Amino acid sequence: MRYLGREVEVEGIVRLVMESGLSARDRVGVQDFLLLDNYTSEAAFIENLRRRYKENLIYTYIGSVLVSVNPYRELEIYSKQHMERYRGVNFYEISPHIYALADNSYRAVRTERKDQCILISGESGAGKTEASKKVLQYYTTMCPTRNNTQSIRERLLQSTPVLEAFGNAKTLRNDNSSRFGKYMDVQFDYKGAPIGGHILNYLLEKSRVVHQNHGERNFHIFYQLLESGDGALLKRLGLDRTNPQQYHYLVKGNCPRVSSISDKNSWKVVSKAFTVIGFNEEEVEELLKVVASVLHLGNTQFGEDEYGETHLTTEMPIKYVSELLGVEGSYLSEALTHKKIVAKGEEMIGPLSLEQAVSARDALAKAIYGRTFTWLVQKINQSLAFQDEVYYTSKCSSVIGLLDIYGFEVFQNNSFEQFCINYCNEKLQQLFIELTLKSEQEEYEAEGIGWETVEYFNNKIICDLVEEKFKGIIAILDEECLRPGDACDLTFLEKLEDRLGGHAHFVTHKLANGKIRKAVGREEFRLLHYAGEVNYNINGFLDKNNDLLYRNLKEVMCQSSNQIMKECFQTDELTDQRRPETAATQFKLSLAKLMDILMSKQPSYIRCIKPNDAKQPGRFEEVLVRHQVKYLGLMENLRVRRAGFAYRRSFEAFLQRYKPLCPDTWPNWQGKLSDGVSTLVKHLDYKAEEYKLGRSKIFIRFPKTLFLTEDALELKKPTIGDACLSAVIMIQSWWRGVKGRRRAKRRRQAADTIRNLIKGFILRNEPRCPDNEYFLDHVRFSFLMTIKRNLPKSVLDRTWPRPPPSLTEASVHLHRLCIRNLVNDYCRKIQPEWRNQLEQKVVASGIFRGQKDNYPQSVPRLFVGTRLENEEINLKVRQTLGTDNKYGVVVTKYDRHGFRARPRQLLLMGSGVILVQESKIKQRIDYSSLLGKSIYIKFAIARGKEGVIDFTYGAELRVVKTKNGHLAVVRIIQRLNNILYIS
Repeated sequence: MRYLGREVEVEGIVRLVMESGLSARDRVGVQDFLLLDNYTSEAAFIENLRRRYKENLIYTYIGSVLVSVNPYRELEIYSKQHMERYRGVNFYEISPHIYALADNSYRAVRTERKDQCILISGESGAGKTEASKKVLQYYTTMCPTRNNTQSIRERLLQSTPVLEAFGNAKTLRNDNSSRFGKYMDVQFDYKGAPIGGHILNYLLEKSRVVHQNHGERNFHIFYQLLESGDGALLKRLGLDRTNPQQYHYLVKGNCPRVSSISDKNSWKVVSKAFTVIGFNEEEVEELLKVVASVLHLGNTQFGEDEYGETHLTTEMPIKYVSELLGVEGSYLSEALTHKKIVAKGEEMIGPLSLEQAVSARDALAKAIYGRTFTWLVQKINQSLAFQDEVYYTSKCSSVIGLLDIYGFEVFQNNSFEQFCINYCNEKLQQLFIELTLKSEQEEYEAEGIGWETVEYFNNKIICDLVEEKFKGIIAILDEECLRPGDACDLTFLEKLEDRLGGHAHFVTHKLANGKIRKAVGREEFRLLHYAGEVNYNINGFLDKNNDLLYRNLKEVMCQSSNQIMKECFQTDELTDQRRPETAATQFKLSLAKLMDILMSKQPSYIRCIKPNDAKQPGRFEEVLVRHQVKYLGLMENLRVRRAGFAYRRSFEAFLQRYKPLCPDTWPNWQGKLSDGVSTLVKHLDYKAEEYKLGRSKIFIRFPKTLFLTEDALELKKPTIGDACLSAVIMIQSWWRGVKGRRRAKRRRQAADTIRNLIKGFILRNEPRCPDNEYFLDHVRFSFLMTIKRNLPKSVLDRTWPRPPPSLTEASVHLHRLCIRNLVNDYCRKIQPEWRNQLEQKVVASGIFRGQKDNYPQSVPRLFVGTRLENEEINLKVRQTLGTDNKYGVVVTKYDRHGFRARPRQLLLMGSGVILVQESKIKQRIDYSSLLGKSIYIKFAIARGKEGVIDFTYGAELRVVKTKNGHLAVVRIIQRLNNILYIS
């Protein structure tokens, strides 16, 4: 049965009412750990996780923190229907879900205009990357759209498979482990539509390119390319799909050819993603050339001759590398076996040992891959950048940051990479504790509730141990890397023992005693992290921290014709004399910037937990989970939130939920919210020690109090459903009446308007009266709007709408006003030199109009100051005449005998006209002889005789000698630069 014209079903109403509560505790465990009775018990905490996990309830809250347990299988809880269910719903009104947290951050951006960030943490294999995908999927699916944002949505989503292909790998703990840190900002406009993004990447594990632990693989892209690359493409790249094991860099981990990840299917996804992001075919092929060159570089082998010198023993791999990267093969071979040293301006080249040559090859492979990955991130950022600068300003947009960064790692052999990764997790844990305590304390202070101090482990002591200036492990490592002489990993360990001996969180084999000494190797040091103890093997620390590439290898790469390598290896670094910052220092500085970014935003947290090491669904290993609960600080977080009160809600939310339980507050409370809550809790018989009222929230101390209230609400729900149904029917009837009355009113108004127009049209020629004034006003308004839409664009535009009789005079006035405004606008914009030209044209018009046949055609031509520059006039003539020259032009002289043409220069001076032949002044003519209507010229000729030239009009140009001895020129010359002079 359907009520409401909007197709709302009765059972749907009841279902929404029934599902809107916190009552999932009635099914399995508690949805929020704050509601645990024994909240100080770690066993109770883990048991609640286990119970929910067994029922595929993988999400649980600790207040506003979301705890997620990896199910290792696909769950049917991520459809668009689920997204709709969580959109716009209060965070605590529905069962815990990652969509609830994503929506809560999104609504905070929309309503508070404050940037948000979502921090996703947990160890490798706990599901951090999948969590970030789900959050990004929610935003790209549920947020409003603009016409030009659909492509951005797709690019945001498709950036993930590309970065996973180049930055993720199979490890012992995770088939798709992120081997780099990623922070992504998603940018929203003022309407809440995603309009762009930006990615920051941290510490790619470059060492994986050349070495993998047993049972692990290299980065996915190598296997994807070999498994499903096009045959013609592989042939161009010199690769063979038959067996990846033939590539030296892919066999170090002794991992099967195909892992649990389908390389073929993954490559299809990556290929599509490249297209969506905006890569063209040439860029993709250049990128794959770089990937292939790394594989060939790994197959480059070395040997020693009888003199002990290192040389290449393989030719084909280096040939492929040089072709793919566009470098000279002989130069590359030389650079791989020799080292160039620049000292005091002199270059010296020395041979490398076999071990040094292998290290140089591996360093080049790591540098090529690492820089290419950075280039790839920059290319994706260009695609994600919002381009509409006219529309966008920083004031009308907000961002939500997603931090998906490597989790705490403890392997059998931990090296430099694990040291950096675990240091990063120490920093994030420090931030988590500080922000959690800070936000908790600020909330209590804002509400006027007393704050109880909570003891917790502050891991600042560990962060300082690693990063403190001059004293920390990174500072000591850098110092040893820069020290001249025989510095090595063992001297680094000795210096650590000397400087840090006695520190509570640092120990080595030499410093330890008893059982601890047996557990720490002679080439190891142990750090007591917040998450537990980790032994780090110091072998390779100095080399990985230096991350240096021999100069001659840089020179070779700077000459590459591969477009990507051109951008990755700049010639500037060859001339830069400064020593580059070490890898650890770069990482420390980038982490400091990341902390600043996160501190500037309002945080939300997703804490991911791995239930077992076997990646099996349904399996829950309590020891493993307990370890993660400890190092993620979940119990401390719970104790902080429960220090005072287990439950807190705004007055409005609490009253809205529980108002049916009190007759005075149901169905609506009309007074202050605080008074309504006070009335409600008194009716529920809350004791004074069970709750406190803040300024805008109610705080409930014990979960039991809330559970009793929830139970009372459950009993009341059937009655609420019936009441809601009656209210719905009543609202429906009222709303239908409102809509009907509005519709009838609009119809009456429309009929009156049509009637007035018809009557006015019939009486349009009559004097103005009440019966035609509406029509006449409409005609006038229509004419004025027509003028507004069709104003002339220039003074030459003569179009103008025909006015109605009543506006004829006004139309003329408006037209004149419009033209005058156009002229004034033009005059205001005109430059001084153009104004001068116009003034001269006006003068010329008075002289030549009607007197010159081609005058109309000459009007658009600009006047020039002279047609002869000073440099074109002979220096001797200039010195003779001085600076009196006003105008110069080239003319032609015709001899009186035969009228032979001779080139001359005609100069207009202040007093007269000068005729010049090269360096000679041939003739002077005063201006006084040029005046008069009947134009003639008198001039002196040889032996005191006088010559006269008469100028007359005629049909054609003629020059003749008349009977009186004068020279007659018929038809005045039309252009000044063709002046005719006859002698």
